[in-house]
Amino acid sequence: MTEGSAPLIYVDADACPVKDEVVRVAERHGLVVTFVSNGGLRPPRDPMIRNVVVSKGADAADDWIVENARANDIVVTGDIPLAARAVALGAHVLGMSGKPFTPETIGMAVAMRDLKQHLRETGESKGYNSSFTPRDRSAFLSALDQAVRRAVRSAAS
Repeated sequence: MTEGSAPLIYVDADACPVKDEVVRVAERHGLVVTFVSNGGLRPPRDPMIRNVVVSKGADAADDWIVENARANDIVVTGDIPLAARAVALGAHVLGMSGKPFTPETIGMAVAMRDLKQHLRETGESKGYNSSFTPRDRSAFLSALDQAVRRAVRSAAS
C-alpha cells in the first residue's frame, strides 16, 4: 500500500481521553496520526504522529479536520456535529467510547444531541456527562482496531 492510499487517522484532540490508545493502534498498523487541537499538545517524537494547532475560534479544529480528511480516513471525535460532517465525507468515525458513527446512525446521534441541548437550555436536565471508564477505553481500543482494519482493507482493494 502506498503512503498516499493508506488511511490517515485524525483526532479531535481537545479533551480527548484516548490519545495514547490511538497512538498504540496506529503504530501497530503503521498509520499516520494527526492530532488537531486549539493548543496544549506536546511535540511528538514519532514522525508518524503530527500535531496541528488551530486558532482558538469556534469549530476551528473541526473545520481543519473536515478540510483535510477524505473518504476511508478515520476520525476520532466526541463532537456529534463533526462526526456528522466526517461521516458525510465517507470517513470511518468513532466516538471516544468506541461507538461508531455511520450513515445509518448519525441522524439519531444528531437528534439526541439536539434534544439533550434543548433540555439543558430549558433547565430540564443538568447535562452531566458520565465518567470515562476502563471499559470505555477497552471498547475504544477494540473499535479503533476494527475501523483501522476495515480502512486498510478498503484502501488495498
